[in-house]
This record gives sequence, C-alpha cells and structure tokens, in this order.
Amino acid sequence: MNEASNAENHVVIREVKTAIDKKAFVDFPLRLYKGCPYFVPPLYSEEMKLLFSGGNSEIAASVFYLAKKGDRVVGRIQGIIQFQHNLKHACTQIRFTRFDCIEDTKVAAALFSAVEQWGYERGMTEICGPLGFSDLDREGLLIDGFEEISTFEEQYNYPYYPRLLEAAGYRKDVDWLEFELRKPLKRNETLSRVAKRALEINKLHIADSDMPKRKYIEKYRDGFFSCLDECYRELYGTVPISKKEQDELIEQFMMIVNKKFALFICDEQENVVAFGLCFPAIGKAVQKSGGRLTPASLARILRMVRHPSVIDLGLVAVRPAYRNTGVNAVIINGLIEMLSSGQAEKCETNLCLETNTAVQAQWKYFDARQHKRRRSYIKRLGE
Repeated sequence: MNEASNAENHVVIREVKTAIDKKAFVDFPLRLYKGCPYFVPPLYSEEMKLLFSGGNSEIAASVFYLAKKGDRVVGRIQGIIQFQHNLKHACTQIRFTRFDCIEDTKVAAALFSAVEQWGYERGMTEICGPLGFSDLDREGLLIDGFEEISTFEEQYNYPYYPRLLEAAGYRKDVDWLEFELRKPLKRNETLSRVAKRALEINKLHIADSDMPKRKYIEKYRDGFFSCLDECYRELYGTVPISKKEQDELIEQFMMIVNKKFALFICDEQENVVAFGLCFPAIGKAVQKSGGRLTPASLARILRMVRHPSVIDLGLVAVRPAYRNTGVNAVIINGLIEMLSSGQAEKCETNLCLETNTAVQAQWKYFDARQHKRRRSYIKRLGE
C-alpha cells in the first residue's frame, strides 16, 4: 500500500513525443477546467497541429513536457527559444507557455525545472512568460479578474497559479491591463468632428469593404502586417511575423472575421496607415465543445460571428507618421459607432501594457471598466 501511495505521489516529467502524449497534452486543460465558466479553450485542431509539427521552425525551437503522478497527468508546459527575439534584443532568453497544473508546488517546480534545464543546455540565461511564438499568441498569466470570462484570444487560469510561479522563483517582469468598454453615457461630438477632419487633412479614407470577405482580407493583408510590424516592433515580447505565420493566422481567424468590425484606414495609394481590428467574441460558442469544431459548435460560432453581443478588440495601430494627427480618433469614433448602433453590447480590449498610458487614455471616451490584469514573469537561470 505504501509503495503504491509513493508511486502516486511521485512526480514524473516526460517530454511529449508520442501521439498518446500529444493528445494528453491538449486534453489536460480541458479536464482541469471542466465546469469552469470562465475558461475558453483554443481550437483543438490548431493545438494538435502545433504539437504534430513539433513547434519547431526557422524562427524558433520548442519543447513540450507532461507531468504525471502514476498514470494521471497533473501538469504540462511548453518551452520556446524565439531566435528572432533573441537576435533582435541580443539576449539569451527562453519563453514558457501553455503552463497548466494542479494546485501543487512540487508539480509546478518539476515542470519549470525541466524547461529551465532544456534552455540552459542550449545556452539560455533567463526564462520569461507566459509568452508564445509571437505577440499574437496567448500570453500573460491572469493575476486579477478570475471571475471574468476569458476572451477567445487569451488564456484563463485559476487563482492559485501566481503562487505556483512565485514558489518556483519567478518575479514580475511586466503587467498588462484589460478593459471592458460600453457605449459612452454621452456622445462626444468633438471626437466625431476630429475624426472627420483627420481624414480630410491627411488625405486618407476608410477602406471600402463592399466585396467578399476573403477578397477584402487579401487586398489589405500586406498593408495590415506591414503596419502591425512598424507599430508594434518596440513593444514587449514582439517579433516580426513571417509569411508562413501570416498565412496560418489568416486561415485560423478567417472564420471569425466580420468585415463590420475590421476598419482599415488608407492613403491615396491604398496603403494601410492605421487599423482597428475587432473579432466577434466566440468564447461561449467553443466552451461547450472543448474547442472542437463539431457541426453544432460551428453553427454556434457562425451565429455569433453574424450577430455578436460582445466584440474583442484584437489589434489597433497607427503608423508613427500619422500619430498626433487625429487618425486615432477615426478608430475610436468607429468603435463608439459600433457600440452605439447596437451591433454589439460591449467590447473587450484584450491586453494593453500597464505603462501604455497613451492607449489607456483613449478609453475615457467610453463607459469603461478595468477588469483584468495579466503578468509576464521572469527568472534568471541558475538561481
């Protein structure tokens, strides 16, 4: 009996290699958060695709681990060495992501130790996260707002997670804030005038969306990614997005894009100089199926895409040459018009660095509530 008990309490870390392990890696959070009304899973097929590709490419190296007690999976983690980020910042850093764990400091410590050792053997000197391959992956550990439903683009975690990281020697690197935006109690007419004038004096226009969705996306995709790269390149954890990643992202999000919530601002040559990209919130649609695209879940997703009650503010950017010219007012005014027209009840902003006061200042035009906070942690290897 004692031997059996010891086996059940002994933590074994195993690198994910087999098809059975890969399935266990993807299935674990679905079991861990079963019945949790705030957890929104990623698309199951996309997670499996990542695992079967090994998560390795010309831009990054990756490893996946499972933690087991006896025959029971009790935790998981992914480690990433993002070559582009390390080259850009002249650093030797490993990232961790997809960390999920039961409430057990020994299990968490064993998972982090495995990833840290993997990075250390490859010359890395520090580890941070949760961060994915790029800024468009799920990132940040939730440290406040545990009773708020997660957006589809971000990851939920239980309140005990921060304690697990701190016990493993991790400390704060940066925080992100998230806001819930509703239509303003009183419209700011000055904002509408500034937005209209900004288009006129800069000789800009809002891109025509009167075309099929795929044609619309393909027409402006290069300008979108160029604008994204220029505007986000200095932000925390960002890296350029390769052509292959662009293609994968477009295919992944094509289904949930609604042209009504995608605003591109262009110059006279149709170059994208700014954009505001929102997605219909599909979290509740994928909760019931565990992220699997069953006929029923697909029907729910498509209904929410056509008639969302909530929209997720995915990305906003204005090229540096057009900042302080009123162009940001065009995006903010467009979002206010969406909410005021009844196209959606509210908007979730997703992540904004706590130090980015310029962006946070824009929310004064809304009935806004700061309701979530996420954190990226860091640790020196060998500590």
